[in-house]
Amino acid sequence: MTAPVTVKPTPIIQHIAWTISDTIAVTKRNLITYVRLPQLLVFSSIQPVIFVLMFRYVFGGAISVPGGSYVDFLMPGIFVQTVVFGAMNTAVGLAEDLRKGLLERFRSLPMSRAAVLAGRTLAEFVRNIWVVALMCGVGFAVGFRVHTDPWVFVSGLALLLLFGFALTWVFAFVGLSTGNAETAQAASFPVMAVLVFASSAFVPTESMPGWLQGWTNNQPVSVTLDAVRALSIGGPTASKVLTSVAWCFGILVVAVPIAIWRYRTKV
Repeated sequence: MTAPVTVKPTPIIQHIAWTISDTIAVTKRNLITYVRLPQLLVFSSIQPVIFVLMFRYVFGGAISVPGGSYVDFLMPGIFVQTVVFGAMNTAVGLAEDLRKGLLERFRSLPMSRAAVLAGRTLAEFVRNIWVVALMCGVGFAVGFRVHTDPWVFVSGLALLLLFGFALTWVFAFVGLSTGNAETAQAASFPVMAVLVFASSAFVPTESMPGWLQGWTNNQPVSVTLDAVRALSIGGPTASKVLTSVAWCFGILVVAVPIAIWRYRTKV
C-alpha cells in the first residue's frame, strides 16, 4: 500500500501565512483598545462633526462656489480631512507603545516584524470606515446630496479609505521617529496643516494666490479631493481617479519600507 504523499508548504508560503496571522492578531489588539476605551473613538468622531457644523453654518454663507452648493463642495473636503487627521492616531499610538516598551516586547516575540505596523495601520483603516460612515450621515443631515450613481459615490469612499491607509504608513514613520505621544502629535500637526488647509478642501483654489495654486492643485490631498468630488457631485473622473490612485500607491511604495526599516532600527 502506497503511503500518502504529504506536501509541505514552501518557506515563502509559511512566512506569508505567519505574517497574515500576526497582522490579524495585532489588528484585533488595537481594535480592542477602542472597545475598552470608547472615549477614544467618541472624541475622534466629535472633531469632524464640529468641522462640518462650523463650515456649514458659520463660514458657509461667506464662501461661494460657482455652479454648485457649498455643502456639496464641502463634504468631500471633510471626508478627506477626517482620514488625514485620523492618520495622526497611528503616530501617537506607536510613539506611546514605544515609550511604554511594548514594541520591544513585540520585538522579542517570534512574530513578523511587519505585522506590528500592518496591524496598527489596518486598525486605523477599520476606524476610518466608521468615521467616514458617520460623516456621510452628518453630511446628509446638513444638506449634502450625491449627484452621481450611488455605486460611483461608494467607489469614491473606497478611494478615500485607500488614501487614508497610505497616509497611516507615513505617520507610522513619524511616530517611530519621536520619543513620546506629545512629540508625535506636535510633529504630525504641521504636516497635516500643510496638506489639509493648503488644499481645495474648504475653498476653491482659484481664490488663492497664484504662487500657492501650484502646490494646492497638485499635492496629494487636493488630488484625492478632486477625485472624490467628481465621484460624488459629477464631472470628469477618469484622470482624477487615476492620479489619486497613483499617489496612494506611490506613498505606500515609499512609506511602507521606510516605516518597517525605522521599526527595525528604533526598537
